[in-house]
Amino acid sequence: MQPNETAGRKAGDAKPTRQKIIGCPVVLEALAPYLTVETETQALDAGLHVRPESLRLELQKVIDASGANFSAVILAYGLCSGAADGITAGGCRLVIPKIDDCISLFLGSRQEYRRLVLADPGTYYLTRGWIDAAITPFDDYQAMVARWGEKRAEYLMGIILKNYKRLVFIRAEPGAGLETYEVYTRKIAQKFNLRAEFMTGSADLMQKLVRGPWGDDFVVVPPGRTLTRKDFN
Repeated sequence: MQPNETAGRKAGDAKPTRQKIIGCPVVLEALAPYLTVETETQALDAGLHVRPESLRLELQKVIDASGANFSAVILAYGLCSGAADGITAGGCRLVIPKIDDCISLFLGSRQEYRRLVLADPGTYYLTRGWIDAAITPFDDYQAMVARWGEKRAEYLMGIILKNYKRLVFIRAEPGAGLETYEVYTRKIAQKFNLRAEFMTGSADLMQKLVRGPWGDDFVVVPPGRTLTRKDFN
């Protein structure tokens, strides 16, 4: 959806009532069932996740362009390898969940994600959206095979996955037809000697992100203030 920068302010209104959510297409798709008519979205390239500095610059650009046309600009991101560190709120409140990355959104809380990391740190997570978008290491593997051949591709994947022992598919997004994704997860796990598991996620944090309340699980930044890593503690 392309942003309409004047949508948030109606003639004669003292304050805008609409809010804007910025995120990657995968997360915005997962948020779609919880959006209201008062919410506008803008998608950024999902590939920016691997380039934190580029993601920070792009987020700041969109925030600045949004001005004071919204009651709040919401980032459907986390700290994301430091990408959120140094972002400055524009002409309205800036809201971001107090999470390390978007996996917490699919699991329902940062606490749940951290509990799972402590219990089994060698875990790679998949969701329906990430599989559909073909932006996982396993899709990269196919590209490596095409470029360098299977032997070198498997060597590189061994390096990428050396600390992983488990591949978990999160049933986080509503809808039927998950069997295909579960078959894919088992196939990939077998290929790379990972343990395939499945868990049910939670929409709690996604719903709060869109509709509030923005309590202790969120950082709410007033206009003109800059986010820092300490805000995520």
